[in-house]
Amino acid sequence: MDKKLEALRKEYKNIPIPDELDFVVIKALKQEAGYPMKKEKNHKKLYTSLTAVAATALFITGVNTNQSFAATVSNIPVIGSLAKVVTFTEFNVNEEQSKANIKVPSVSGLKNKKLENELNEKYLTEGKELFENFKKETKYANKNGGAHLGIKSGYEVKTDNEQILSIKRYEVSTSNGYSATQFDTIDKQHGILITLPSLFKNDHYIDIISENIKTQMIERYEEDKENNYYWVEGIPNDIEAAGLFQKINKNQNFYINNNGKLVICFDKYEVAPGAYGESEFVIPTNVLSNVLVSDAYIK
Repeated sequence: MDKKLEALRKEYKNIPIPDELDFVVIKALKQEAGYPMKKEKNHKKLYTSLTAVAATALFITGVNTNQSFAATVSNIPVIGSLAKVVTFTEFNVNEEQSKANIKVPSVSGLKNKKLENELNEKYLTEGKELFENFKKETKYANKNGGAHLGIKSGYEVKTDNEQILSIKRYEVSTSNGYSATQFDTIDKQHGILITLPSLFKNDHYIDIISENIKTQMIERYEEDKENNYYWVEGIPNDIEAAGLFQKINKNQNFYINNNGKLVICFDKYEVAPGAYGESEFVIPTNVLSNVLVSDAYIK
């Protein structure tokens, strides 16, 4: 077992590092739809949110840190015929005033190994940074009288079918209530990362989706005022107009569900008071039909 583990570690260290991500999402979608193609100057600029380093999809059971943690490989149901998601590493702290649980996912079985490696490196890098920052905060707190600090980070497979893999990653501070989420939606058949802009012909989708979400917000509020409240015009509120929901971001959090529907996601506090948590809105496909590049993903 020790020899096998050592061999895995050596293979991990020898994996080449590409210069940067070079996804072909827009091109693939337009070609599949028969949409006229223009010469793209440089699509790499569209995807700078993913760092330009490759890593491994190998399942090594540990990562060296200065603080103890448990490294586990937790099997998740197989995604499609090949791809799957497991817990690559888990960082844990369980002290009287400091508690951390950070689960780092890893994807395997994608046809596009470059994309697979880049995603896994991104997940590992972010997990390590989150853990290191938590240790710094704990050290600072201990020097200044101590404080209760806690953080939890993990992931959830939102969509699991033959075509789409959507992964939600989240972090929650149990000490101040802060939370944040990120989503990655992958076309497993073509091995590409799908971005929100890549689904549409132009930026008109921003206004179209935003107006539909406003309508849904008001409808939800009217149906159940106790459990649905949003910062949007049309619902009584006591905040300034500038604080009301106006438009989604160009790269708003999203995923594609198992029914082929676009789901737009908002973090806690983004469009509603924190007590209402995160918000999701399924956008009717007929609303989007005129601006979609193709029906390859959104049905």
